[in-house]
Amino acid sequence: MDNRPIGVFDSGLGGLTAVKQILKIMPNEDVIYFGDTGRVPYGTRSSETILKYAKQDIEFLKSNNVKMIIAACGTVSSVAGNLGESLDIPFTGVLKPTAISAAAATKNKRIGIIGTTATIRSGSYRKELIQIDSSIEVYERDCPLFVPLVENGFIDDNDEVTRLVAQRYLGDLKKAGIDTLIMGCTHYPIIRNILCKVMGENVTLIDSGRETALYCAKILKQKELLSDNQKKGNCSFFVSDRVEGFSKTAGIFLGKDIKNEVKHINIDLY
Repeated sequence: MDNRPIGVFDSGLGGLTAVKQILKIMPNEDVIYFGDTGRVPYGTRSSETILKYAKQDIEFLKSNNVKMIIAACGTVSSVAGNLGESLDIPFTGVLKPTAISAAAATKNKRIGIIGTTATIRSGSYRKELIQIDSSIEVYERDCPLFVPLVENGFIDDNDEVTRLVAQRYLGDLKKAGIDTLIMGCTHYPIIRNILCKVMGENVTLIDSGRETALYCAKILKQKELLSDNQKKGNCSFFVSDRVEGFSKTAGIFLGKDIKNEVKHINIDLY
């Protein structure tokens, strides 16, 4: 057993969808979350810049003595997913667990992938799916406006702006007849209901945050690193920009007030 916290990082708020699932699946675990809000979004950056940012994010979490690190970011998982190879603690991105779940869910073997421009450009989800089952047909679409829409609070189920953007992005995927859609960015489950309305009830949406949380629980159990805490775990939140803006929106996502639990750090020190 190991009572050290689980470390989670993302470019902004999206990784909180993974944190929310971790708290459901492993309620006794402590979690340290870093949102790189000062440099969001990662999805439009070069591979070199994304790698630099991800290394700094990992160094910050390591400085807090975490027992496992989750890159709750589709972009980092796709572009810099091999970062864990140099770590002496377990590491996972969202790519592998999400692809495994999607391959198991599809019935007609037509899977759609939506993600940031960097994620789609990398072709990482496509490669992972084809390795699992070479007969799967993959349809991809980058959705660069989704992250800023989510970060700025355009998340209501009936939000007209987000709905229109979703219709524009997802039109070709719908025409392709996919029956499974990977939400390849951890921001996207926040607008899940809008995506469901656009795609229709016959399309299964795969939540990368949930699948990654389940995978994390599996790894910790295998390595005997689960906490033996009998009480509810604690969460600490760190950001690289304004605390106030993050606290307000994050509180909505997590369903609780976290304004006294968020601290600012200078990520350039790591």
